[in-house]
Order: sequence, then structure tokens, then C-alpha cells
Amino acid sequence: MSFSDSETSSHGGEYKTFRQVSRHRLLYEMLQTSKPGDSRSSWKVLIMDKVTVRVMSHSCKMSDITDQGVSLVEDIFRRRQPLPQLEAIYFVQPSKENVIMFLSDMSGREPLYRKAYLYFSAPIQKDLVNRIKKDTSVLPRIGALREMNLEYFPIDNQGFITDHDKALEELYGDDAENSRQFDKCLNVMATRVATVFASLKEFPFVRYKAAKLDGDTMTFRELVPTKFAAAVWDHITTYKSSIRNFPQTETCELLIVDRSVDQIAPVIHEWTYDAMCHDLLNLEGNKYVHEAPSKAGGQPERKEVLLEDHDPVWLELRHTHIAEASERLHDKMANFVSKNKAAQLQQRDGGELSTRDIQKLVQALPQYNEQMEKLSLHVAIAGKLNQIIRDMGLRELGQLEQDLVFGDAGTKEVINFLRGKQEGTNENKLRLMMIYAAVYPEKFEGDKALKLMQLAKLSDSDMKAVKNMKLIEGSDSRKASKGTFSLKFDSATRKHAARKDRTGGEEETWALFRFYPKIEELIENLSKGELSNDDYCCMNNTSPPSHGTQGTTGASPSGSVRSGQSNAQSTRSRRTANWARSKSSDDGYSSDSVLRTAPCEFKKMGQRIFVFVIGGATRSELRACHKLTAKLRREVVLGTTSFDDPPQYITKLKSLSGKEAS
Repeated sequence: MSFSDSETSSHGGEYKTFRQVSRHRLLYEMLQTSKPGDSRSSWKVLIMDKVTVRVMSHSCKMSDITDQGVSLVEDIFRRRQPLPQLEAIYFVQPSKENVIMFLSDMSGREPLYRKAYLYFSAPIQKDLVNRIKKDTSVLPRIGALREMNLEYFPIDNQGFITDHDKALEELYGDDAENSRQFDKCLNVMATRVATVFASLKEFPFVRYKAAKLDGDTMTFRELVPTKFAAAVWDHITTYKSSIRNFPQTETCELLIVDRSVDQIAPVIHEWTYDAMCHDLLNLEGNKYVHEAPSKAGGQPERKEVLLEDHDPVWLELRHTHIAEASERLHDKMANFVSKNKAAQLQQRDGGELSTRDIQKLVQALPQYNEQMEKLSLHVAIAGKLNQIIRDMGLRELGQLEQDLVFGDAGTKEVINFLRGKQEGTNENKLRLMMIYAAVYPEKFEGDKALKLMQLAKLSDSDMKAVKNMKLIEGSDSRKASKGTFSLKFDSATRKHAARKDRTGGEEETWALFRFYPKIEELIENLSKGELSNDDYCCMNNTSPPSHGTQGTTGASPSGSVRSGQSNAQSTRSRRTANWARSKSSDDGYSSDSVLRTAPCEFKKMGQRIFVFVIGGATRSELRACHKLTAKLRREVVLGTTSFDDPPQYITKLKSLSGKEAS
């Protein structure tokens, strides 16, 4: 059996970003190389299962696939029409069921296809390979038999999921320890994460959050990152000997954590355009349905749009503060109208258009309509978000949330807010209570939680989310009294806070932009070699690097931080919005997007950093990875079991325990 041999890692050859590698391997290493053996037909059939079809759709468009000569895409488990004149590409999981279906398709006197190219998304067991080889009628019809080792789902240029939406419940729930789903979930996650490194030809230093004793015991939840790291390590060490040209020494870093490192990030109101869209609008994944004016002048038309990387306006604005996004959109629209010929001609006051003017108008209209439609969409979305912010009073709530996190507010402010905002939504009050519980765990001892619940008018079901935070907290180095609701957040001794401001030379550009997720600090410390070996163990025999690699900015050659940055005790800081600003565009529409500038920006990158969050990640954490990529000059890739918006995360927290909170 042959294996993948792509030169895609950051340690040599032309640098490709994480998502570029995934797309390139699927389109060129698999589809393009599977060329028909003769000129009878240049078209191919692509056959996938439920998992691999989603792997493909996360990296490639249908037009990309057809460009490689694929005329038909089929489900392996659906009844299919025989096409003996065509060749077929199978991209499937290495399961017994898939192998049986493949053999059924290609065996006998009349196979469904002339020839088959068989690609597996992950390593296949030897007994299944032998089963294929034993079928003498099938073997001559196989053009390729390979392990692609690509079974992850890119959802961003620098983010991927393993698609384990129930990971939190299956790994941290009440009954998780004795459930069959525990091992199954952990093993499939590990297999999929390992294929990331197989695809990129990267051999990582594997760091993971160490388990801590809680008194004399260690809970199974504490051991989840350890077990997961060991499973990933087993797969990666196997790749060293089974994949040709796989590096034999470390080329990147992988940090494995779980949701216990930061229970505030999933519920706090994040004020970027991206996070606000996913938090406040009814999106299905990245799909948004909006009403656009009818071209015929009738009722508004409902249109589905995808808020993704192919949209340059979205790409430019997604990580900016909602207020800045609104300002930029206003400026873009004004600039576009002032410079576009079609807009200028349409705005003429009553004067008749000459033949030349009409010709110019006709030529400019298609581009004008497309660009105006994109800009109008985002103007409408930003307007809707700002209206929701006003209607729900989110500015005041957001200020209190961040003041709590940074130690500038306490119990008095929370009680005053709850008394004065009785009409607030249950979800927003619950999210506030969860942040309050993280910062002031002692306030949830005994009957204090009941009093707070009554004041907030929250139900037992709502309070279950607050109390279930204990199930994923892990052990706490602070010795709490028996029965204390203790959460692991590094509270400052000077004032009750879950984060501390790191004072810098720049003033904050936008209000409510202080918050940053804890993984931002962890990644920075990892890059500088300052991550505690006691708290984050390493699977490798060799020691992890002591400081950042080549191309790192913000650090001296010795790895020390610039004098303008804060000391190592700081845990959260004020951040400006300046990093989110992109270069302005001339036409008011196009942007110097990440996609367009990536080839130049990544030429002098250092080694990649991967962070995997067990139990779900947040928009703010993905934003931090984009920010740190530019700052550290190292591509930071965020992996997780799922990306959760606050309502989704709260629902998952409630599912951790079967019994109602009492």
C-alpha cells in the first residue's frame, strides 16, 4: 500500500497554510492524480460516505471537484447506477462496512465501474487490506490503494473540528466514566487529530494539561487530557515509520487543554462582528437568511448567504469590534458610491443619459450590483446587531461582565443589576451568573445560590448549568472547604478577579474590548518557552523548545519579552482593536484579505503551533489564534471537538447531569 507523500510542513518546501494543505491534498493529491487510464472518458465518479463527504465539503467547493474531472458524486450506501465506462474514486473511512460495499461494487463479471481508486481517510486495519487483496476479481481493477490520513473538518483558515458535538457530555458527564462512549469518543477524536499532522507532515511536541490530585484522589475528568494526549501520541509515532518522508524530529508544537482552562470565554458577550453574528442572529452554522429588496419591486426576497472566507467584506471585518465594523461599512459604502461609475450615473439629477453614458452604465452594472449586494448585506447585518444591542441593553450588561472578570465590580453591582433588570432575558441573566460563579465561587455555598437564583428569577434547569460547571473544573490548587463551589480561575489576591489588566502604552480604542481568552496567554507562554512543565507535561522524550522560533516578533533572541509588556503574573489585559484593522481598500469593497496576502505573510513563518480544546472552543479563542499568528509570526491553528456559541454551550452544560439541580 502506498502512502501520502506531500511536502506540506513548515519545515521545508513552499509554505502552505493549514487549510491550503487540506484543499491541495484532496484536489491534487487525490482527485487529479486519479486520472483515467485511457482516453475513452475523462470523467470520473467520486464516491464518499457521510463523514468523508463533509471532510470534502469543508475544504472544497463543488466547482473545485468538477474541475478535476468529477462528473458525479455518490453516497457509497445508496443504490447506484452501473457506469462501466467510467472510473471511480472512493474516498471513505476505513471501516468494515465500507470495504464490503467497495468489494460488492467492483467484484464479479460486471463491476459498477471500469476501475477504482481507493483512498481511506484514516489508517486501515491490516485484516481489511488483506480482505481486499484476496478478491482476485477486484485486485486488477484497483488503480490506487492509499491512506490519505485526512479526517478532520477545516472550518476556518486556522481552525478545525473533529465533529464531536457531544464530547462534553460523553467525557465529563455524570455517567461518562462507565460509558462505552467515553473510550469511543476519545479514540475517534485522537485519530482525527493525528491525521492533521499526517496531512501536514508535522511531528509535534505534544504538551497537555496535567492531571492534579484533589486531596488524595484524582477524578476521571482530570485524566481526560492525559488520555487524549497519549492516544494522539500513539498515532503520531506510528506515522514516523509508516509514512514516507514523515519528519523524525519535532517540527511544531501541540498543546492539549480542556474546557476547564477557561469557563468564562464560552458565555461572556464577545463584541466582535463574528461573535455577535453567531451569538445574536439565528445562524445555522455560517448560513444567514436575510430579506433583500425584490428586483421586481414586490415583497422582499428571502436569501441564504454564507458568512465565510470567500466573502472579502466578512474576512476583513469579522474580528473587528462591532462599532468599528459599523463605521467601516459606512465608509466603504460612501466610498464605493462615490467612485463607482454605475452609482454616479444612477444618481444624476434628472439629466438625460447619453449613448456613451448608457454604455458605461451597462458595462458597470454587473460588478456594481454584485458589490452593492455584498455591502448592503453587511450594512443590514450590522444595523440589526446594533438594534439588538440597544433593545436588550447589552452595553450595560457587557460592561458589568467585563468589570467582574477584571475585578472592577463585585456582588453589590451584580445584585443591583439583577434588581434593576428584571425584564432581562433568562439567558443573559444566566450567563452573568455563570461569570459571577467563576469569579466568586464562595457566593454559591449553601443557600446563597438559592437566594441568587430567586433574585435572578432563574429556574432549576437554568441553575443546573451553573452548578455543572463544577463537573469540568478539575481539581483546584486553592484548598476550598467541603461543599464549596470552587472553580479554577486564577483570582488575584489584590482584588477578586478572574483576569488582570496588563497595562500597556496604548489606550483602548473601543469600549468592551478588554476581554481575551486564557488560551491567548497559554499560547504566548508556549511560544516563549515559559509554559510550566508541571502544569503542562510533554509526551516527547526530548524537551520542548525553550523559547519562540525564528520569525517571532515581540521577543528578543533569548526569548525574553519586550520591556513594554507585562510581567509573568498578569493573566488578562486590556487589548486595543488596532490588530483587527486591515488596510483600507480603494473601491470601498475589496480588502487586503488574509487569503490574498497569505503567500507573502507566511514566507518567513516560524514553526506552527496547534492548540486543541476538548469540549468545545469559542469565537474569541479563534480570534486569538489569528491575532497571535501575526504577532508571533507562527501559524497558530485551533482545533476542537466543536465550535459553540453561548446558547449551545449552556445547553451542553445542562446535559452533563441527569438530575435537576437542587
